[in-house]
Amino acid sequence: MALAGRAALRWGARLPSHGPAAAPLCRQAWLPAACGRPYSSRGKEEIDMSTYPVESIRNFSIIAHVDHGKSTLADRLLEITGTISKTDRNKQVLDKLQVERERGITVKAQSASLFYSHEGINYLLNLIDTPGHVDFSYEVSRSLSACQGVILVVDANEGIQAQTVANFYLAFEAQLSIIPVINKIDLKNADPERVEKQIEKLFDIPTDECIRISAKQGTNVEKVLQKVIEKIPPPQGNTADPLKALVFDSTFDHYRGVIANIALFGGEIAKGQKIVSAHTKKRYEVHEVGILTPNEQPTHKLYAGQVGYLIAGMKEVTEAQIGDTLFLYKQPVEPLPGFKSAKPMVFAGMYPIDQTEYNNLKSALERLTLNDSSVTVHRDSSLALGAGWRLGFLGLLHMEVFNQRLEQEYNMSVILTAPTVPYKAVLSSAKLIKEYGKDQITIINPAQFPDKFSVSEYLEPTVLGTIVTPHEYIGKIITLCQDRRAVQKDLLYIDENRVMLKYLFPLNEIVVDFYDALKSLSSGYASFDYEDAGYQSADLIKMDILLNGNPVEELATIIHNDKAYAAGKLLCERLKETIPRQLFEIAIQAAIGKKIIARETLKPYRKNVVAKCYGGDITRRMKLLRRQAEGKRLMRKIGNVEVPRDAFIRVLKRETDK
Repeated sequence: MALAGRAALRWGARLPSHGPAAAPLCRQAWLPAACGRPYSSRGKEEIDMSTYPVESIRNFSIIAHVDHGKSTLADRLLEITGTISKTDRNKQVLDKLQVERERGITVKAQSASLFYSHEGINYLLNLIDTPGHVDFSYEVSRSLSACQGVILVVDANEGIQAQTVANFYLAFEAQLSIIPVINKIDLKNADPERVEKQIEKLFDIPTDECIRISAKQGTNVEKVLQKVIEKIPPPQGNTADPLKALVFDSTFDHYRGVIANIALFGGEIAKGQKIVSAHTKKRYEVHEVGILTPNEQPTHKLYAGQVGYLIAGMKEVTEAQIGDTLFLYKQPVEPLPGFKSAKPMVFAGMYPIDQTEYNNLKSALERLTLNDSSVTVHRDSSLALGAGWRLGFLGLLHMEVFNQRLEQEYNMSVILTAPTVPYKAVLSSAKLIKEYGKDQITIINPAQFPDKFSVSEYLEPTVLGTIVTPHEYIGKIITLCQDRRAVQKDLLYIDENRVMLKYLFPLNEIVVDFYDALKSLSSGYASFDYEDAGYQSADLIKMDILLNGNPVEELATIIHNDKAYAAGKLLCERLKETIPRQLFEIAIQAAIGKKIIARETLKPYRKNVVAKCYGGDITRRMKLLRRQAEGKRLMRKIGNVEVPRDAFIRVLKRETDK
């Protein structure tokens, strides 16, 4: 019986169980299929992908401003093509991450293959749903590299927003076919005619090319699929050419290693073939290839022009570089250009709460940066917080989402310091130029800030910000921008109600709370998007925090001269609340060089030394108080102020109530 049971387990047969039906069993793990192992895709029958030649393939993305209905449209497209069954529970099917479900936004671009028949021909449509927030624009630009066209979704109620404009130009520069779609026409305040005029005025797309739909109710969605087939060209590629595959995304699986998402630009790939990575020059054997529907569906082969996934036994996260080219062993090809590396806009220090967790956090960071390649990681250390990393992000929301994913997916709690931006200094000192080997250095950490006597000028990063707002809020928004040292570049009326403003901002001024301030001023109607605009000369200074005359390195900041006083006062007040009182007085000071610009005094604990004096001469009381004051002065000379770790964390962390 034991042998029979083992044989049944080996071949995935159904064994008798206590219930009416037996559980199907995983061959690989000798465990029930419900065990949660990721081998569920193995049981599905394989699709023959050779029936879809290059001419009947369409690769496209859905792009839009945040919350304009991209993921809802993707759900309807999946339902119409029969990829998923129609149920009321189909809400943002492609948003698989917990953070996406909680926040209601798309963070990761997700792809799915749809099968659709039009005029008697079977088509393979590869859809990529992209994020809408400016912080995840790198995901959008990467997704567009695997596409030949896009669906540009615009809300019929909100109209064109800042990120709509940014995403349009990403697609336009990539020379992709653009299909404008006006969504949410079922809303009471929808005005599709106004939105069509905006699209024509800003993007020069005729109004008759716009498709009016309601993704929620499914109105006219079929028309979008037909337009995709008619207007978007098939991909370039020939199955007779040698294999050339681009890795455009990847994830890490604990059981199977790295799962790479690939787009084939030539040739074909099948299980058992030997492939080589152009980046690492390592050789792998293909274990599984398939398409995403949106779950993994194994296929026998993938052909030129198709998009799918590949598992090839890559066990190290560093082996699957996004933008890498894969080719067959002994058939080398010219590598594809890959992707321009993302330029981080915001830097923050990340440290484990307990230093014993350092190696676990390092492993979690490596795996998460494989899935989110726009994060840059450099090792860093702090006297107060220990060993850690200096991470570069594309924006503040990107930083928050990354931190949340670390907690949810890898169960890691970390200390994240206040965000900073990268400054530059043009050196004038020959000694420093010789030391660094160049005359311009980038400053990420305030500890590296060079003295002003050895620098000819300091440079700060700037961004070109686009604000789209209803015209009644324009006065308040202009005042806000001027307070943030912004310079107006353009003002354009999109229609009679909406205005598009362009400002040149110092990045440091918008990195923390500008977006929140903009939303509260405009009752949530204004939208904001920005792009890198290089560096400009600025009057920058290093502000030190002194405790009883001793500088605290971790609390030093780089700041513009005009903002130094207010920032110094705020930091001193916050430190006064967090540092525990001592038996001697503590002077908390903000200093620029030798000049003190703000001060708070933390009063000492005092014993009531005159409590035993009942009447008597005043000189007796004065003598006791004088002796106590001398003791406190002596204690202050020899006493060290140890700032506790939790006080550092409270001061360095961004204030959540801002």
